[in-house]
Amino acid sequence: MTEAPDVSITYDLAVMLPEIFLALGIMALLIFGVFRGDRATGFVSSLGVVLLVAVGYFVYQVTDWGADADARAAFGGSIVVDRFGSFLKLLVLTGGALALIMSQRYLRTERMARFEYPILILFALLGMMMMISAHDLIALYVGIELQSLSLYVLAAFNRDSQRASEAGLKYFVLSALSSGLLLYGASLVYGFSGSTDFAVISTVVAEGAPIGLLVGLVFMAAGLSFKVSAVPFHMWTPDVYEGAPTPVTAFFAVAPKIAAFAIFIRVMIEMFGPLVEQWQPIIIFISIGSMAVGAFGAIGQNNIKRLMAYSTIGHMGYALIGLAAASEAGVRSVLLYLAIYLATNLGAFVCILAMRLKEGMVENVSALSGLSRSQPFVAAALAIFMFSLAGIPPFAGFFAKLFVFSAALQAGLLPLAIIGVLTSVVGTFYYLRIVKIMYFDEPAEAFDPKIGAALRLILAGSAAFTTLFLVFALPIQAAAARAASALF
Repeated sequence: MTEAPDVSITYDLAVMLPEIFLALGIMALLIFGVFRGDRATGFVSSLGVVLLVAVGYFVYQVTDWGADADARAAFGGSIVVDRFGSFLKLLVLTGGALALIMSQRYLRTERMARFEYPILILFALLGMMMMISAHDLIALYVGIELQSLSLYVLAAFNRDSQRASEAGLKYFVLSALSSGLLLYGASLVYGFSGSTDFAVISTVVAEGAPIGLLVGLVFMAAGLSFKVSAVPFHMWTPDVYEGAPTPVTAFFAVAPKIAAFAIFIRVMIEMFGPLVEQWQPIIIFISIGSMAVGAFGAIGQNNIKRLMAYSTIGHMGYALIGLAAASEAGVRSVLLYLAIYLATNLGAFVCILAMRLKEGMVENVSALSGLSRSQPFVAAALAIFMFSLAGIPPFAGFFAKLFVFSAALQAGLLPLAIIGVLTSVVGTFYYLRIVKIMYFDEPAEAFDPKIGAALRLILAGSAAFTTLFLVFALPIQAAAARAASALF
């Protein structure tokens, strides 16, 4: 076995300021909630949003955004802060803050207002931030489990709903299986490299990877594929999306996916970079399978949350095209894709939250019939998001797919890009079907027009970003390019 090189131990706790501040804030809000009870739910949620804004500011401040800046490390190099991680942390924090805002009215109307809800979201975000910064197998696993334990409870948060309990149980069982696969792969990697540090493992891999490391790579890729809802580990996604409360589904669709993609990229590029010829076919297979299942699986769906679950599976497949390219351009395209995916999906879930009749929430696609006449603003916004998810120009989703397809062509992956285009065409069917139902079918019972000022603001912002992406493209592309260059 190759002797692992010495690793300089660092104790720069300043780089952990965002995580430390978030953890202290969570504890303070938890104590406040315990003393005030469920009456404090709205106040705790609002303070949670303020806390996340402050954490985002600290993330920006502790990061050196210069083109030639080195990463900063803590805890012996097990935690690393660089432009790549900070870019994705800001996306995750944005998704978490917007999910908290989206949840408040829903929790009140569905009589689920309990102060533990925002606390669980904040704990999940803390785990995601640890995942994104992890540069060590142990730190990676701790972050994943902190996130997962919170998400288990959130999925089953509606204790009076059998569907929610079923969703939580399914997510718990299958996520535990995936964590086992990931941990087994990590133990093999440690056993054959002699270290848990990504940099040391990469050095050992470059000098000649034994077969055990390759087996560990496969198991770790399987575990991470579950976290991003990629085929063949996607089976939990439609059931959990359908059963979980709608704001929880919106949160599941964005923040955990972004965090999981961050560590997926770190593991493959930073740790197993020298083995790109071995793992690239695996990523290509997962990408093709995800795009195909996402495109064809959603066609027969009548529940809009299940439809969005298959949409998520498909979009994770498109994002994996950028990872399969295994280049700086590929990683840059993934970061851009995730930023656009965040805005588009959150906007779509605001529209789903507006699907409320007097007797309660409805989720059938047919309930959208004639929405353009009863709520033209919501219908126009949802149409924009559907066009974007389908990849129709000039909406943001078109450019997201254009970036990953371009990265694939630059890497010589022409067949993968062609398959991506074909599955995108198939997927257009069910997105346009929703637009057709809203604008051309006979009106169904009108939804409650009161969706709240905060939701309208999120909806307008997401729609504006999706429609006018070209206005925001240059600064976002520049930020994504600086973030991607940190890995290369």
